[in-house]
Amino acid sequence: MVQHILSVAARAPSGNNVQPWKVYAVAGEARQRLCDAFIEAATHEPDRHQPEYAYYPTTWVEPYLERRRRCGFGLYASLGIARDDAAARERQMLRNYTFFDAPVGLLVTLDRRLNTGSFMDLGMFIQNILVAARAQGLHTCAQAAFAWFHKVARAQLPISDHEILACGIALGHEDLSAPENAFITERTDVEAFASFHGFDPQS
Repeated sequence: MVQHILSVAARAPSGNNVQPWKVYAVAGEARQRLCDAFIEAATHEPDRHQPEYAYYPTTWVEPYLERRRRCGFGLYASLGIARDDAAARERQMLRNYTFFDAPVGLLVTLDRRLNTGSFMDLGMFIQNILVAARAQGLHTCAQAAFAWFHKVARAQLPISDHEILACGIALGHEDLSAPENAFITERTDVEAFASFHGFDPQS
């Protein structure tokens, strides 16, 4: 089923059809070894690791700062974690590195010899994985947290030096008893991000 999902996802649009993505799928003992290595690094030497690309800005501006805060506060509230409970927040963060207990983990990479436009291709490919998985009755969680620990991933998997670890994806079935899965993020109205020109007012 995982191979089918990736086959469907690979039909994502790609400029000049370069298809810049690679995927490393792990399950069973391979997944456990990888998760153990990630948790060890994240627990004991987090400052030695940095991502190879900047996901977030160094300085936040509005409206993005407020959206980020509302998302974070809402997530931790759903988990019953107080804003000043750093230890509980850290424990929750570490769950990323178990793929939130999903039985299958995917690590997605991008060829660093390409350019910024290939991140657009990669994003569409990742979205296709998430949608194709739902079509098979599965659930996913895309996780940028893995990007910090690309050195750990390379020690466990045959990821070449010319690949950037972009993200991980947890793949499995939703845990309906997990309170965070009941937390739904907000979205702005279409009018807040789109403008329409030359349309009939009734369309």
